[in-house]
Amino acid sequence: MYVIMYVEELTQIDMKTDRTLSITEARKEIFKIANEVQKPDVHYVLTDNGKPKAVIMSAEEFESWVETLEVMVEMPDLAKEIKEAEEEFARGEYIDFEDYLREEGIEITDNGEIKHVSNHLKKARKQSAAKTR
Repeated sequence: MYVIMYVEELTQIDMKTDRTLSITEARKEIFKIANEVQKPDVHYVLTDNGKPKAVIMSAEEFESWVETLEVMVEMPDLAKEIKEAEEEFARGEYIDFEDYLREEGIEITDNGEIKHVSNHLKKARKQSAAKTR
């Protein structure tokens, strides 16, 4: 399965000459191209009168691009938040996963079983932890 994605202006697409074809040439090779784009990071740029007009990539890669764009729209500050988290980590401002789970009322026993702690006990532990800090 493949997807043809039409573009008005291509400025960020890697224009490898071995994967840039005229639309006329692509018509002749469409089945070969459809198979080739199934490989990771392979796409074809189709040109019309020497100008980029469309991109052919696998459906899987297209879906990945769409998901990435959706995340960028839903979380526009994600890159900034990741950078802040990395800086906090470098300063030692973090809690380990087991402590986080404990704060959320979940404990993992020595044999790896998950044990849910009641909300009452959870609140008592949080208050106790707050007093000791």
